[in-house]
Amino acid sequence: MPETTPTLADLAHEVRSKNAGPFWVTMELFLRDAAGYRIAADESFLDERVIARLYRVDAATVQIFRIPSLNVVKISFPRPISQGSLRDRDMHAGQHHVPLALLRVPAAGGGS
Repeated sequence: MPETTPTLADLAHEVRSKNAGPFWVTMELFLRDAAGYRIAADESFLDERVIARLYRVDAATVQIFRIPSLNVVKISFPRPISQGSLRDRDMHAGQHHVPLALLRVPAAGGGS
């Protein structure tokens, strides 16, 4: 059976998204250990441009907070559609984390 490339979810205890008010979404990666944190926090792998591509938002609006003492990466960006509006399909932002969790981790020694 071929070996598959791990995802961010494989490195994490939890990947979650949450409502951060009617106009923002916040996602958090709680990494299992410092090695996983180093991968997830590596700007050559996970940066504003990657989040912008995954979520179809402007990279200039993405905020990434790296917290090494907790092995946590926190990401915030404006909601594409304000909370509770007619086209809002995820009012509590509970499903926004899925594309991030499924992001494939690069092979050792290189970014994506």
